[in-house]
Amino acid sequence: MDVGGSFTSSSKAQSRYPLQEQPIRRRGKNLDRFIPNRSAMDMGHACGWLATMCEENPVSSSPGKDAYRKQLAELLNMNRTRILAFRNKPPTAETPFLQPSSWFHQTKPVKPRRSILQTSERTLDAPEILDDYYLNLLDWDEDNGPVTSVNWAPDGHHLAVGLNNSEVQVWDTTANRQLRTLRGGHSSRVGSLAWNNHILTTGGMDGQIVNNDVRIRSHVVDTYNGHHQEVCGLKWSASEQHLATGGNDNLLHIWDRSAASSNSPTQWLHRLEDHTAAVKALA
Repeated sequence: MDVGGSFTSSSKAQSRYPLQEQPIRRRGKNLDRFIPNRSAMDMGHACGWLATMCEENPVSSSPGKDAYRKQLAELLNMNRTRILAFRNKPPTAETPFLQPSSWFHQTKPVKPRRSILQTSERTLDAPEILDDYYLNLLDWDEDNGPVTSVNWAPDGHHLAVGLNNSEVQVWDTTANRQLRTLRGGHSSRVGSLAWNNHILTTGGMDGQIVNNDVRIRSHVVDTYNGHHQEVCGLKWSASEQHLATGGNDNLLHIWDRSAASSNSPTQWLHRLEDHTAAVKALA
């Protein structure tokens, strides 16, 4: 009974721990299975990199040398951490793998959006204009240009208007109509005007000063030459015989009406050169 009992207890003990009696099998390392692809490797770079890593006492380098080495590696495409290549790189696609519709949307140029100001660029005064939404009281002319000068005649009924296109208009303010347009006196804008009875004197950006008789067809009667830049101011004397002119060339001239001549370079009576800026205000 004791033998049987001991045999039974030992067999039970062996059956409880069946894994302890089984030997553990360990697999060996197969290091010869991973053979690199020599055609895809840079053997010179690999040998140099391995030799540098295996040095026991590496030579200490300065920060400048390290920066130079890093820049040189980027330029020569040597900034690589993988030394062994086990497969070839996949070929790059010649055309993008996109659907025709999506490719069209990707390559379509984007038009720049037009910037529209939220406020008006310029506000002009329009007195006595009828404020009615359903009326159209404004229109663009074919030759739009700014008004460059205005001057009232001594009678208070006629107005001279200088334009940017070298023309001068004479208006009758009583009848509210344009009487005539003076052309041919200047080659650029008319920036200054002065009345002397029926003589309208105009000064332009071309440096010319012209006396215009508004009563006759050929209105140009006298021309004054003395300014090299734009004429900024005109003023007749109370005697109506002398004209003061100021220009952007910092010069002030006094002219005699009876000695006006377009051929004489020294036709002025007086010439003042003490100004350091444009002469505009005259009295």
